[in-house]
Amino acid sequence: MAFRFVLLALLASTHTLVAQSPALAISRLTADMYVFTTWQLTGGSRFPANGLYVLTDSGAVLLDTPWDPTQFQPLLDSIRVRHGQRVVLCLATHAHDDRTGGLAYYAQQGISTYTSRMTDSISQVQGDPRATRTFRQDTIFQVGQYSFDVYYGGPGHSPDNVVVWIPQTRLLYGGCLIKSTEATHLGNLADANVSAWPATLRHIRQRWGAPRYVIPGHQDWTDPHSPQHTLKLLRAAAKSR
Repeated sequence: MAFRFVLLALLASTHTLVAQSPALAISRLTADMYVFTTWQLTGGSRFPANGLYVLTDSGAVLLDTPWDPTQFQPLLDSIRVRHGQRVVLCLATHAHDDRTGGLAYYAQQGISTYTSRMTDSISQVQGDPRATRTFRQDTIFQVGQYSFDVYYGGPGHSPDNVVVWIPQTRLLYGGCLIKSTEATHLGNLADANVSAWPATLRHIRQRWGAPRYVIPGHQDWTDPHSPQHTLKLLRAAAKSR
């Protein structure tokens, strides 16, 4: 019985909550990778958005920015206080405010900010925050001991959504292209291409195979089967049309 309790504790430690406030939650995924969650009111209730930061030998890398603007600086402070690191790079995965909202603020703090050229073009037209630097859709950032393989598999949630693969841990950061297994529908479809979305997911699967970790843009992120769940939601949406 004692062994069982120890085993359960070890299994639970993968997602140990590191820091939490009413506005910002930070959860440990691995020794160097942490999911951060902030919220906004949608439909009269608080709805969560996920991002990721990775600790490297050369500083922290931020994938997407907090949705809540009041948490731009608290996230930086948390990383500095808890890990003794400053953020050196921030990469946003598409041109919606739950991804790009903090780009201008972080650039002002001396952080290198990046989006794809397509995302930058959309942000410019919309008058939204823009990164100081752009990249072609498929590129690899090497920061410290980690590689960040940025890939554009095609349109889906938005015309410009990219994903990030971290090969050292087989982590797929899907952003809003990937729906959580908690999701019951496809969410915001204002800029979506629902018919192309399944092929985009297949391209990602063909490129890297099955990931160990998958981080969707919203809701629960602990189930690595969220890409398959996204396909189920897409099939259901196609039948209802």
